[in-house]
Amino acid sequence: MKYGLNLKQEGALDLVSLGALVHRLDPGIVPFRKATECQIHVSGGEFNVAANLADCFGLRAGIASAMVDYPIGDLIAERVRSLGVTPFYKRFKHNGVTGPNMATVYSDRGQGVRAPVVFYNRSNEAAAQLKPGDFDWNAIFAGGVRWFHSGGIFAALSETTGELIVEAMKCAKAAGAVTSFDLNYRAKLWNLWGGHEVASSVLQNIIENVDVLVGNEEDLQMGLGIAGPEVAAKSKLDPGAFFGMIDRVTAMCPQVKVMATTLREVHSTNRHSWGAVAWIDGKTYVSPTCELDVVDRVGGGDGFAAGLFYGLLAGESEQEAVNLGWAHGALLTTYPGDTTMATLEQVRAFARGGSARIQR
Repeated sequence: MKYGLNLKQEGALDLVSLGALVHRLDPGIVPFRKATECQIHVSGGEFNVAANLADCFGLRAGIASAMVDYPIGDLIAERVRSLGVTPFYKRFKHNGVTGPNMATVYSDRGQGVRAPVVFYNRSNEAAAQLKPGDFDWNAIFAGGVRWFHSGGIFAALSETTGELIVEAMKCAKAAGAVTSFDLNYRAKLWNLWGGHEVASSVLQNIIENVDVLVGNEEDLQMGLGIAGPEVAAKSKLDPGAFFGMIDRVTAMCPQVKVMATTLREVHSTNRHSWGAVAWIDGKTYVSPTCELDVVDRVGGGDGFAAGLFYGLLAGESEQEAVNLGWAHGALLTTYPGDTTMATLEQVRAFARGGSARIQR
């Protein structure tokens, strides 16, 4: 049991994610109130991990999600296919007026001292209507699935999505898959139907079924109600605050064998210091640090998670798995959009200490 995880060596799919598919409208550095055009990025915190693993790391990944039969759904489904992700959809018909809809995320990237801005239109979102019983998990896992992943953004969408995650995780564990969860605490979403108290209850029910947990100190405090570290961090790159909470997390969730998060010091919108840390089966690991010249910060955390999961699935050393996650997350911030444009060779080169010198 390497890493404390009982990882299957083979399976029809290396990873299946459960979450909402969304489309993000991105006017670049222009604020929306002055925008005249946008790029469209297909995204979703849970989907991004699957897409990164398929497109960059060459693994077989799937996504279980809602899909609406209308042009926006067609656009999103086409992008899912182009990234090499196998879809498992619960389909909804659009009524031509009010939905149900594929959610829209609006974000401008900011610039310099002007921060990025993100807001949503998740009204009548199809993914929020997903509930236990909507997917045939036995059929999805029948050929073997090595890893199952979901996250706190999907859990926050409605009273039924958290229940669906629990159902899926129990089926995944029964099928022999490792389970992971990214806390991704979003107060805006939870406040619509219960706030912090409900969020903690829902997330604690999910975490009982989780082997690998991704989330920073704030996620752990807000999402699980765990007391913060007794010693304040010296900087955002100081791993002490995160490591100081591990005993409390493992006391609550003794089955969790891996915990990890990114470390980010924001100097300006376009200049970040970047690192990552992990606790794996009782030992701690810290990545190198680097300075990022950020093009688009959205999706960097999902990029880290994907690289870390790849390292563990590939049987790399614990330190190498952390470094691969750190490197891929760093590279992802240099592209527009939420999913990767990196190659595995580029990720490995950067994890080994590669530079930005021109490649000829």
